[in-house]
Amino acid sequence: MYANKTKYVVISRDQNAGRSHDMKLDNISFERVEQFKYLGTNLTYQNSIREEYKSRLKSRNACYHLAQNLLSSSLLSKNLIIKVHGNIILPVVFYGCETWSLTLREERRLRVFQNRVLRRIFGPRRDEVTGEWRKLHNEELNDVYSSPKIVRVIKSRRMR
Repeated sequence: MYANKTKYVVISRDQNAGRSHDMKLDNISFERVEQFKYLGTNLTYQNSIREEYKSRLKSRNACYHLAQNLLSSSLLSKNLIIKVHGNIILPVVFYGCETWSLTLREERRLRVFQNRVLRRIFGPRRDEVTGEWRKLHNEELNDVYSSPKIVRVIKSRRMR
């Protein structure tokens, strides 16, 4: 009937709210915990987004590392690789982002991640003057990749 769902969390600004006991209903005991995952989202008793953000970072990095060889493949066109990025990696990043209130530090981390993925996709460029290979600068990435920036997408989803 309850399918092994025997935990609950009390989300409150009051640190002591619901802290007292486990609950019992129809001879089934429910354990009070400080956090658990519900529908893929980490819920904490303090309603902190930090744990959810850390979880998204881990999922994002795992997805990126799994697709890393695909992103740098010379057998696929850049357009196809960008579609893979947009349809596989970005949804992992954006899951639940409508509830995030990003700090400047988190926004910076998201931009760094996006630039790292784009550098992997577009690869190095040969410097016209020296002839040496170098990484693309952020401005060059902005010119080459015309889609909206990751932080802007998250903010627009929050507004929606």
